[in-house]
Amino acid sequence: MGSRPPVRNREARRRWRGYVYVLPAFAVYVAFAVLPALHTAYLSLFDWDGVTLGEWVGLGNYAEIFQDSILRRSVFNALVLVVFFSFVPIVLGLLSAGLLARYRRPGMGAYRFLFMLPQVVPLVAVGVTWRWLYGDDGVVNQALRAVGLDSVARAWLGDFDFALIAVGLVGTWVLSGLCMMLFLSGVQKVDPSLYEAARIDGAGPVREFLSVTLPHLRGELAVAMTVTTVAALASFDIVYVTTNGGPGEQTTVPGLLVYRLAFSEGKVGLAAALAVVLGVLILAIVYLINRLSRDRT
Repeated sequence: MGSRPPVRNREARRRWRGYVYVLPAFAVYVAFAVLPALHTAYLSLFDWDGVTLGEWVGLGNYAEIFQDSILRRSVFNALVLVVFFSFVPIVLGLLSAGLLARYRRPGMGAYRFLFMLPQVVPLVAVGVTWRWLYGDDGVVNQALRAVGLDSVARAWLGDFDFALIAVGLVGTWVLSGLCMMLFLSGVQKVDPSLYEAARIDGAGPVREFLSVTLPHLRGELAVAMTVTTVAALASFDIVYVTTNGGPGEQTTVPGLLVYRLAFSEGKVGLAAALAVVLGVLILAIVYLINRLSRDRT
């Protein structure tokens, strides 16, 4: 009668079996994410037009990124969009979630649906719609003229001072509903007895939200900050459809500039370098968000 295999062998076999299950997904990830990223980093070291033989320039493309004013401006614009794509939607989402969780009324389901509607609409359609709304005879200017603010009405997407803000507000509209739903899901996990205890202690709506609700939304806040920040830094669709980077370079962002450099100007190496810088910036910010949001033990 054969003896059973040692416990250590069984554990090793079980561990390798788990690796086998993960292997197909890991292979797909390597093939479609890791290898293209490494190839992009390799191309960033060449001066290449995408057709002829490339010329080795080392870190020259990266030096040009930090020396070229347009490239620097695109990164600055992306950081400005973080305010509208991340900070403002998170604040609005927290306020909406707090109100919906505390004051439940009939018809709240329709309110949630309207807030989430931008998430199911393609961003290209969103851009086309808001380009029409911001037009000279669009709804925004018509509403301003209707209340006597003719001097404020303008071609918002063509204004050097307001174009980037106008694009940013589109991102606010798109992402506020997502943040609200994330926070609502977090609020539903809070023990109701905590709210009862806070009310017994005399806490008002604001103190109840700050002392009970907000501390329990640490995980949801981290997810919302990560998703919205990446959306801002990697933005392309909305900017391309609404302004195409104009007027001038006022709304140019790195994603749009990568597209232009690679497919319009034949500077594939420089486009790859900018993509690498953008990717590193996104990873650094996401890492910082995760570190700051991690529970302290």
